[in-house]
Amino acid sequence: MHLDDRDRRILTLLQQDSRISNSDLAEAVGMSASALWRRVRALEDTGVIERYGAVVNTAEMGLTFEAIVHVHLTRHDPDRIVEFIRAIDTCPEVQDCYATTGQADYHLRVLCRDLAAYNVFLEGFLFRLSAVASAQTNVVLRTVKRNRPVAV
Repeated sequence: MHLDDRDRRILTLLQQDSRISNSDLAEAVGMSASALWRRVRALEDTGVIERYGAVVNTAEMGLTFEAIVHVHLTRHDPDRIVEFIRAIDTCPEVQDCYATTGQADYHLRVLCRDLAAYNVFLEGFLFRLSAVASAQTNVVLRTVKRNRPVAV
């Protein structure tokens, strides 16, 4: 989909506040409410807008342990990779998962209540997956930047 300046402005405003009313968004962009609704609908239908959501303060929810986990697989057998990805997708502690180049095969961002809960995640979940050979944990000391809008 080709994005024009109005589309970019709509996306910027929606990333700042996804709860903005249609009429307020239309006014900010300089369009009628019905024309804006059609434009937003087109952005949704083409997949430019994937979903709407809230940014949650994890510490306020009691999730104070965060780690980046570098996962090494035993083999790159397609069946084991599919099994690994399915398991990771269903695990609530895993917030993000990236297949990457470099020494590790996958990088996970994991959130837990505390170190004990993280140990349960490792021993009770991650190390039980047949595809996993090893994992290296980097504990997040401080978040510098997260959940920033995409520059459009």
